[in-house]
Amino acid sequence: MTLPTEPIGSIPRPKELVEAMQAYEKGRLDRSELDEMYDQAVRQTIAEFEATGSPVITDGEQTKPSFATYPIHGLDNLAPDGIKLVFRDGHIRQLPRLTEGPFQYKIHADRYLEEALEHATKPVKQPVISASALSLIYPKEGINGYPKEKFLEDLVDEAEKEIRLCFQKGAYNVQIDFTEGRLAVKLDPTRKLLKSFIDLNNRVLNRFSDDERKRIGIHTCPGGDQDSTHSADVDYVELLPLLFSLNAGNFYMQFASEPDKERVLQCINKYMGPEQMIFLGVIDVTEPRVETPEEVRDLILKAAEYIPVVQLGTTDDCGFSPFSDDLSTSRQAAFDMIRARLQGTRLAAKELNL
Repeated sequence: MTLPTEPIGSIPRPKELVEAMQAYEKGRLDRSELDEMYDQAVRQTIAEFEATGSPVITDGEQTKPSFATYPIHGLDNLAPDGIKLVFRDGHIRQLPRLTEGPFQYKIHADRYLEEALEHATKPVKQPVISASALSLIYPKEGINGYPKEKFLEDLVDEAEKEIRLCFQKGAYNVQIDFTEGRLAVKLDPTRKLLKSFIDLNNRVLNRFSDDERKRIGIHTCPGGDQDSTHSADVDYVELLPLLFSLNAGNFYMQFASEPDKERVLQCINKYMGPEQMIFLGVIDVTEPRVETPEEVRDLILKAAEYIPVVQLGTTDDCGFSPFSDDLSTSRQAAFDMIRARLQGTRLAAKELNL
């Protein structure tokens, strides 16, 4: 036995690819040229990922416009003036707004997985966006002839379909990105919004068997973009008791950047389920400094005082570039941080006699 370790998802895209994606959106680049650059970036990223020795990899989300909007990017029934996400440093990301029904995905994540599996020799994990995140595109004023409950039914159907397609195509496991968990508490301190998000995601999860849910995970963090967050000012313990009511087998949890780690560990210990695997973030992706393997080791050993070793794994706090134009972290730094996580996890496993 050893400590399992997995990445979250995104790796910073090459600058040339970012510029090409922007040029394509403005009509200055042919699709065939962009596809060629996509293929090159995926091949390169998978090769670099596997070179780290990571037992599980992703495609680095090289061809996603963002971790959140990839399924709906390019739909005709969207307007650009949806909910704004305000980050700590003042920059803003804005979701689109649904203008009419019916709702369906334009692309499912199995498309990315298929391309990755053509080049990968290691197991490939596939991140997908949560139903709760996409529910934010439905306008508060409603849509004539397309009530919210019908939208949510369609959304749950699409979310289930996406996960099943990923399993069918050969995903090692599927990670649902639920970065809006703490944001929900910020938007509504009564936690009614958070509870509605969890209920919605459980509508998806409950369509899967117990064995299938062991291969489905939930990623939570306070947002991560351009080395900033949108909800780190929300107390983590406001989220955790409800987080573990999500009917999933794995939890990929931001942790390294938390100021009061012991308090968080105590809360995890109190609320985690006996069958749930906890992959703790041991790399703070919002900081330029690369943790040493020894620092990672010590963080894991502290966590092992509160989380049974058989339920403990490691990950990074967040993806390194969830939005395609985020170049705040270099590719070299991202892979250096991944190596530090892998080396530190091995050191901790040795200390724990695994």
